[in-house]
Amino acid sequence: MSDPFRHHPGLRDKIKPAAESFFRTFTTETARAITEANGLEDTFPYHSDATREALRAEVLAGHEGDLLVFAYGSLLWDPAMEFTEVRRAHAPRHARRFILVDTFGARGTEEAPGLMAALDEGAGCDGLVFRLAAETVDRETEILFRREMIGPGYHARMVPVVVDGEETRALTFIADHDDPLMQGDITRAEQVRYAATGQGFLGTSYDYLASTVAHLAEMGIEDAEASALLAEVDALRRGSPP
Repeated sequence: MSDPFRHHPGLRDKIKPAAESFFRTFTTETARAITEANGLEDTFPYHSDATREALRAEVLAGHEGDLLVFAYGSLLWDPAMEFTEVRRAHAPRHARRFILVDTFGARGTEEAPGLMAALDEGAGCDGLVFRLAAETVDRETEILFRREMIGPGYHARMVPVVVDGEETRALTFIADHDDPLMQGDITRAEQVRYAATGQGFLGTSYDYLASTVAHLAEMGIEDAEASALLAEVDALRRGSPP
């Protein structure tokens, strides 16, 4: 079997093996149990299994062979997928934006909202693509959809990506601006405050942002916007003017 890291051996120790990922066995029931264990009211609008599977079938309709999955956020270092190849990639029509506002308890609450990244329309986003072997696409995307499409917030789409100078297509998850989770008009002050103070059962929004910036740097992916946001959040936490 070919080495999945043959193109980027430096990423070998930076990407969590699927077997070690919390998200490998993540389900709606897992989320409900964690919410209850943390004493939170469970108001999240979960997709039913039938709805989620219909969305998966729709985006994969007609697909044959290996599948590329484009990662821009936590999937970069914790994909929870068994893959045969990882490559650096660029999504030319999209951008990584911190517009996902969490009030459901994962990294924020109604009283202190949290902030996470989403893929939105934009001038370009650097990330990774993971190649799923044809015979594993059904199994691995079922696992992936349980995580990314647990409820509303994203559209599952096949989008253009550039890998080693050649354009191809990859599955990814794009912000659904019809859902209240996605706040495309969020102000910079709100981004900074939410990232500085939001916390929930998955941890703090600050740790999420700092981890994102750190992992991007480790992987040689530049994101000036994420780094600038972290600098402003650090300044707020220190009590200094951003």
